[in-house]
Formats: sequence, structure tokens, C-alpha cells
Amino acid sequence: MNNISTTPFSVNGIDYNPPAKPIVVICMDGSADEYLDMTMAYDRMPNLKKMVLQGYRGMVRGALPSFTNVNNSSIVTGVSPAVHGICGNFFYDVKKDQEVMMNSSEYLRAETLLAAAANSGRKVAVVTAKEKLRDILSYQLKGIAFSAEKADQAKLDTHGIENAETVIGHKTPAIYSAEASLFVLRAGVALIKNGMADFLYLSLTDYMQHTYAPDTEESLAFYEAQDVEIGKMLEMGAIIGATADHGMNAKVKADGSPNVLFIETMLTEKFGAGFRVICPITDPYVKHHGALGSYVLVYVNNNSDINEVEQWLAAQPGITEVYNKEKGCRLLEQPADRTGDLFVLSARDVVVGKTPADHDLKALDGTLRSHGGRYEEMVPLVVSHALNAKYKMKAQGDPRNFDVFDFTVNGTH
Repeated sequence: MNNISTTPFSVNGIDYNPPAKPIVVICMDGSADEYLDMTMAYDRMPNLKKMVLQGYRGMVRGALPSFTNVNNSSIVTGVSPAVHGICGNFFYDVKKDQEVMMNSSEYLRAETLLAAAANSGRKVAVVTAKEKLRDILSYQLKGIAFSAEKADQAKLDTHGIENAETVIGHKTPAIYSAEASLFVLRAGVALIKNGMADFLYLSLTDYMQHTYAPDTEESLAFYEAQDVEIGKMLEMGAIIGATADHGMNAKVKADGSPNVLFIETMLTEKFGAGFRVICPITDPYVKHHGALGSYVLVYVNNNSDINEVEQWLAAQPGITEVYNKEKGCRLLEQPADRTGDLFVLSARDVVVGKTPADHDLKALDGTLRSHGGRYEEMVPLVVSHALNAKYKMKAQGDPRNFDVFDFTVNGTH
């Protein structure tokens, strides 16, 4: 890895001074801290343990709602959803009067540090498990950007790479598998090894965390396999920062059945028609969560009822927070023009949905494990190298998961 650019760059008010080493940031999708704890307790993540002992490990706050698109967008911009504009996987576009996926970079309102790094002379690569993220993460990027999900379709002119399967040495995986995430990490190893990238963002998928609890053999083996690829990158001299976009919790009753509050149904039964509930977790991957998370938005047609509706919702068992638009945008760092009249967040073991007809629980693999609310907001941050004095102090404050590039690039030299 010769001739790695150390040219500083700035984006969204943050200065980056990269060292002449490969920089790798990994978003371990859905990795609540207990996944790392449990696997290290069984001594099955020796390389991550080495990172913890030599570098830094702590807990950081993610962006809310604790969903994939929101937090990946924050990580690659270094700013909150109020600034970058991505506030869900799915939202109600008031101007178009349409409920749409938020997968397109047209919704992004901030530059990415990946594009800035590439413009400064770094060889940048983005590898994501899910194709849905590629457009946002590769916004204005002059570099490599492809997904594990569609690796076999990557082309040089549109993805910055061709024959990806040959380069990586693995076939395109099924998206509902452990292999989808492992492919991303193996791609990172191959791109560094072949001199094709020296500044990487590797974003995994949370299928395994949606499906398996931290103490299951399936989960332990999955994290052990991740650790092998992390070790290979460390051996090549990479500085690695790893965090998660959100945690994960079981959302079930004592009998194991899904613990769901259908908010639109509840409101209609109490107050009559006139409500639209948006579930921002909604995405193309319904086997993960059935479009059920711990955060929804409520649009109220009759504005005079908002205070009464807010108070009634806040009193319902399983609902932990309800905010009006002004307070919610301030506390939850949301873009006001892309949110509803009320924000509703639920308890650790509860998900909130629209109506029973809007959610196909039969599509779920096994039990219901999901995210989106306050109880999946705190996530791990691990940096492979020791932090300098400035960043040791910063770690004592209120670091965010979207500070991971700042810590990894600036905090270790």
C-alpha cells in the first residue's frame, strides 16, 4: 500500500487528517453490544479482543430512529438526520402525496466524507451488503461502490469494479444469510490486498441479529467468522473503526408471540378515521422484521385533536415516548419537512405498526427481533489503535456512532 494520500479534507464542518495507512470503517449492522460481549466471552473474537486491548472500546449513541438508512447516512456524512435529511428507510412525501422508499441519494442533503476523501486522493471503496444502501453511500463518489447482494452485476463504469466475484474469490451470496455480511468483509480484505482501496466503508446486514440471539451457536459462529476477516485487515496495517447502526431486541410476549401495538388501528377505534401511520423501518427485506419497529410517525388530519391524541397515546401500555413535531424534531434531530405530527416510540420488548393487514407476520423467520427506538440507540464503538489525548477526552463526552470516521481517521495519531 504505497503512496497513500495524506492530504487533509473537510466535509460538513469536520476536518479529516488521514494517516498513510488503510482506513477501514465497519458498520456491524444490528450489533448490539451484547453480541460482541458474548462472542468475546467465549473467546471466539481474538482479533476484536486485540483491538479492544490495544485501542478503544466504548458505548456511543446512534441516530434516531435507530434504523439502517438513517444511521448509515449519518456515519458517512458525520452529521445527524436533521442535517443530512435521511430520516427512515421509508417516508411519506407530502409534496408528492406518496409513501416512498428513502433509498435514493436524491433525498440526501449533505455531502459524504467518502466522496470528499476520494477527491483528496484516497482510493475509496464502499461495499454494502444490501443494494438499497448503495445509491446513498456512493453519492458523488469517484471510486468503488457495490453491494454483496448484486456483486455479480457490478460494472466498471457504474460501480468502479468489474468481475467482483473473481477479485474477491467468492460467489454473490443470498441476502438472507450470514454470507452476505461475510462477503462484504472479504471484499474489504481483497480490495486492500490488491491495492484497489485504502479508505473503505464496509456496511453489513442484520439478518443474523434479527434471527438469532447473541448466545446462540449460529450467532457465535457468525461473529467468529467476521473476526477472521478483521484479523486479515489488521495484518495489512489497517486502522479499523467498528460501530453499529442500531442494536437489536426481542419484541415478544412471554409466550414468544410478537408483541405488537397497531397504532393506526388503536387511533381509529378511539378517535375515528383521519390518521396516517408511517413505519419508517419499512424496506424490501420483510423477512427481517415484517416492517415492525419501535418507532412510528402519526399524521393527524384534524390538527385540533393533536394534544388529546398525544396524551392518550402516551398513556398506553408499551408506549414510552410521544412527541409533537416541534419537540420531536429538536430531541430526535429530525428534518421537520419529512416527519409526521407525532413521534411514537415503544418499550424495549414492543414494536409499533400500522394495522394488522399492513404487516405480514408469516414472512418472519422464527421469532420477532427488531429495532428503531430508544432501546436500540446505544451501540458499541471499537477503534483498533490507541486514541490520542484529544480523542480520549472526546470519548468521555457524548460521542455518536457517526463520529466513527472522525475517531478512526483523526483520533489515532
